[in-house]
Amino acid sequence: MNFDFSDDQKTIQDQARLVLSRECPPDRARQALEHARAYDETLWKQVAELGWSAIAIDEEFGGLGMGYLELCVIAQELGRAVAPLPFTASVYLATEAVKLCASDTQKAEWLPQLASGDAIACVALPETRSINHGAINTVTASDAILNGTAQAVLHGHAADFAIVAARDDVGRMAFYKADLNNSAIQRQVQQTIDPSQAMATLQFTDAPSEPLGNGEDFSHCYQQLLDRAAVLLSFEQVGGCEAVIDMAKTYTEGRYAFGRQVASFQAIKHKLADMFVAKELAKSNAYYGAWAMTDGERELPLAAATARVSAINAYYLCSKENIQAHGGMGFTWEFDCHLYYRRAQLLSSVIGSAPVWKNRLTEQLLTA
Repeated sequence: MNFDFSDDQKTIQDQARLVLSRECPPDRARQALEHARAYDETLWKQVAELGWSAIAIDEEFGGLGMGYLELCVIAQELGRAVAPLPFTASVYLATEAVKLCASDTQKAEWLPQLASGDAIACVALPETRSINHGAINTVTASDAILNGTAQAVLHGHAADFAIVAARDDVGRMAFYKADLNNSAIQRQVQQTIDPSQAMATLQFTDAPSEPLGNGEDFSHCYQQLLDRAAVLLSFEQVGGCEAVIDMAKTYTEGRYAFGRQVASFQAIKHKLADMFVAKELAKSNAYYGAWAMTDGERELPLAAATARVSAINAYYLCSKENIQAHGGMGFTWEFDCHLYYRRAQLLSSVIGSAPVWKNRLTEQLLTA
């Protein structure tokens, strides 16, 4: 069995890397931090024109109809470039939610907007609980009228519409589409460790919405959505790992202490070796997830959980050790190390943190 990408897919990846190396140096992410921008609008238009947001959308709905493997290689390069884009919210989450749960009529209306990049969407996930504050996402729907609050909505401040998980009068969960430009919805930006991937609180007060689909099994759709997003995020995290390993290697090879390259010291070699091993493990699991998402749907829950856990661990380790490899300069604003550390921390929590996915991985292994 060959888990590698095809020559055509590698060509897409090479072209994406070339474009991002030219159009998205780390300064683009730094500008998003310094100027509190919602996202880089110019870069978003560029990637949309290249069709990246349309890759996994069927041609009948305005997409390119290519598939998830092509989207995975794009995700890896976006992670490598630490791109300040609403790709996770709009492409990995909202687009997939529409594909999974919406009716054909709704897909025909909404997917072309998402494919072209003319509309940006976000997803307010089902209610979760905080140890100190109880439920933090408690949106209810009565006759498709939404009330309540959704917190930590990725790119909720910049999106045109939201896919909101809400509970109806009889306690059933479902997804609803809400226009965020409606005055019945208030948005407030939340402070995050990575402002280039900012989050928002959405307050719904008698906000009109439209239910997705025709009463499909919400729990099944929701879990599929998380599994797909987990695999795509794992590729972003692998791309980030590769970038920081290269940064650490380049910096330590160019620095000298006691007449020797810093990279020649055993302690630095050990750090780089640990980073490489963690990255390769995450990459292997991400490849397994990509295969399962394309050809092995029955194995996707296990593959997604494995990819998610290993990618979170690898990106955290690599981004942290990259700072250490840069010595006393590594934590300063002038160096780019913190851009990747910030992104590693944020991506580790957007669809559930490591403990959540470890529990899911355990459940899948016990079931298997």
